Amino acid sequence: MGKQKYYDTALKQERAVLVGVITPGEKPEQTKEYLDELAFLVDTAGGAVEKTFTQKMLKPDRATFVGTGKLEEIQAYVKAEEIDMVVFDDELSPSQLRNIERELQVKILDRSNLILDIFAGRAQTAQAKTQVELAQLQYLLPRLTRLWTHLERQKGGIGMRGPGETQIESDRRMILEKISLLKDRLKLIDRQNETQRKNRGQLIRVALVGYTNVGKSTIMNMLSKSEVFAENKLFATLDTTVRKVVIENLPFLLSDTVGFIRKLPHHLVECFKSTLDEVREADILIHVVDVSHPNFEDQIHTVNETLNDLGARDKDTIMIFNKIDAYVTPQFNEENQEELAPLTLADFKKSWMASHNAPAIFISATRKENIEEFKQLLYDKVKAVHVARYPYDKLLY
Repeated sequence: MGKQKYYDTALKQERAVLVGVITPGEKPEQTKEYLDELAFLVDTAGGAVEKTFTQKMLKPDRATFVGTGKLEEIQAYVKAEEIDMVVFDDELSPSQLRNIERELQVKILDRSNLILDIFAGRAQTAQAKTQVELAQLQYLLPRLTRLWTHLERQKGGIGMRGPGETQIESDRRMILEKISLLKDRLKLIDRQNETQRKNRGQLIRVALVGYTNVGKSTIMNMLSKSEVFAENKLFATLDTTVRKVVIENLPFLLSDTVGFIRKLPHHLVECFKSTLDEVREADILIHVVDVSHPNFEDQIHTVNETLNDLGARDKDTIMIFNKIDAYVTPQFNEENQEELAPLTLADFKKSWMASHNAPAIFISATRKENIEEFKQLLYDKVKAVHVARYPYDKLLY
């Protein structure tokens, strides 16, 4: 009987509530979208969202992120429903984390911590594991005091500055030494990767970029006829994958990179910049967009901002609007209030998406819709770069 009880507990899905603050410059629908994305992150991590709390404030409270009344409301719900964790949509300061934990008496996570947890579970290669561990330690360092709350009884005063302070300082030194070691290890891995890139010959390089969960890995599998892991989860792909692809008689290298996301922790971006070397060094970028997402325009903006941070914004880019089969027309027939007929491929080609993002291709990677047009455009782009770089190569003539 005891073993059965342990087995049930091990499989128990953690139940969560989400908390977000609506600031004056933020529309309620934006907050809803951010929290929907946070719920998707919780689902990706293996949890289940039970309820969402929001509060309108000029700015998050310095002590408890939300106001005292809202925190009491959350506390009552958490206690009544036996909630396992509370997840906040922004990064909490060490003092906020400590104060909220003291009040709610359950596990408290913020967006950064949740993303780090997902990354830790998804990392496969030595490079990705090292990058995630480094980011986790950098996140943990300023929050060390919360690990030693059992020493709070030993308050300050003459002769009372012992175990707690000593242990925290000891841990800080250990973490700093570990961070230094991981940075050295990453430099070594970067040098090895640079050597590998040089050994790949003179092939043209193409990189898939885009928001997380837009279908990059599915497109990678379709073009390279390989089995890159693809799943309807955020950050399904964490490690950069490179495959040789041949369209007609033209070979080139195609890389699949980690998806971007709003509010990505800055230390995580820094740690993963080496992974995104494939983006910086690519000749052509394929920017994949999930056109079925209600806020895909914001996602395009987020990706462009990240590319700008990486110094890759001005690269030759093909816009691929994926998942046209799942697109929902955001207009209604005024007479009977029914949704208009779904857009055809011809409708997409006449839309503002095509005119504002040339060259743009509209496809469904899962249903193989309009793939030949995509391949032809990609072939033309790669051939143009190849001819310019190797004008005397007779392979293409």
